Amino acid sequence: MAGSLSNQSASRSLNDPVLTARLEAIKQLAGGLTDRIAVVDRNFNVVYANESAWTETLHDGTGAHPAKCYAVFAHRGGTCESCPNMTLFESSEVQPDAGATIEDRMPCDMYQVFPLTSDRGEVELMLVLFKQKTIQGQSDPAPPPTENSLLAQRESLDELIGRSPVMQQLFEMIGLVADSTATVLIQGESGTGKELVAKTIHKISYRRSEPFVIVDCGSLPETLLESELFGHVKGAFTGAVSNKRGLFEEADGGTVFLDEIADTTPSFQAKLLRVLQEGEIKRVGGTHPIKIDVRVISATNKDLTELVRSKAFRQDLYYRLAVLPLHLPPVRERREDIPLLVNHFIATSCQRHRQPFRTISPDVMHALTEATWPGNVRELQHYIERAVVTTVGPQLTCGDIVAMGSEQAERDLRSVSRGAMKQAERARIIQALQQSDGNRVKTAKLLKISRASLYNKLRTYQIH
Repeated sequence: MAGSLSNQSASRSLNDPVLTARLEAIKQLAGGLTDRIAVVDRNFNVVYANESAWTETLHDGTGAHPAKCYAVFAHRGGTCESCPNMTLFESSEVQPDAGATIEDRMPCDMYQVFPLTSDRGEVELMLVLFKQKTIQGQSDPAPPPTENSLLAQRESLDELIGRSPVMQQLFEMIGLVADSTATVLIQGESGTGKELVAKTIHKISYRRSEPFVIVDCGSLPETLLESELFGHVKGAFTGAVSNKRGLFEEADGGTVFLDEIADTTPSFQAKLLRVLQEGEIKRVGGTHPIKIDVRVISATNKDLTELVRSKAFRQDLYYRLAVLPLHLPPVRERREDIPLLVNHFIATSCQRHRQPFRTISPDVMHALTEATWPGNVRELQHYIERAVVTTVGPQLTCGDIVAMGSEQAERDLRSVSRGAMKQAERARIIQALQQSDGNRVKTAKLLKISRASLYNKLRTYQIH
């Protein structure tokens, strides 16, 4: 039967509370899957493997299996050459919880690996995904990737968009964690789409028909946050004129998304920890516990491990929240997705503002792809929407960011917002001129400015 194989390696892992929680979550997720999944340590020991990962020839009816991954999955007496796991273990640049896709054919048929970090933030284990087996028991061939095969990759998952390797890995992990009951912690910079990931997890889970409740923990003071989440009884505080159900009760059977969880107080964190441990809440001012069945997904743009070390965030709560951690990459690490995002935002913006579909020139697309986007996907979306609203014509030229020189690609697009008002004003003047058939007296009246001001603006914006 599938399970932990190396007692010594497993005992070391089980001594670490973070790894213990993650291993238990992986077992819950992988136990009933047909996908071949395993967890190995840096000494090639198989810490866990689901039933689908075993080949028929290795079953002996006793549950005793070889402990080394190269023996179990590659049928070898020694380690495989250039094992990607070892490369990731030894690399100092590995991003915890961000996986890697293996393009070369490996004897064990692994195709993706995801580092699992310990309490100390160090990569101690690897979650390994293997290629599927055919009916004959042989692995599917792994032809070298071509342009056509890359184009055939999934470009979206619900409203998430991206064909880059990091997004493909994210789609894989979301598919694995969706139907689990374990908590999920989404980490990433502001504007990367953490709320959208949480919604996607809910939509493809068995809880999809139940409520999805969003709570912005950073925008509410502690007392109000407790009342919103847990509810209150009549007379609990000034203004509590009746009993009130909290959002945890309202979301019973569904999902609660706690955004900006790092901004909560230690007192609130202690109460949230009890909710996660006991599966019950107490209304503010109340004494009777109320059982709830809620999947908790939390998110932060801060490094919780650093906050734990500095005693600014409870360590035990972090363990509870980070059972299934997901990392969202910034846009600068997935530039190949920008054209997909731009075209999507143009289409949705044109539809929202009742405008005909607009196209975008190659030089503009190049500039957008090379920009730094410190605000990530949110900044890109807002920029495209602003361009759709404030420009005219069938094509978005976005002249404020395009110059026929290489220095334009290096400009920080945050400076674009300083010219947005002028761009919007120019578009409004053109629209007023069209409405008044070019009559400048009527145009000035439409704009509610003097003729002198209109003439000055026509010269400033070079409107003829």
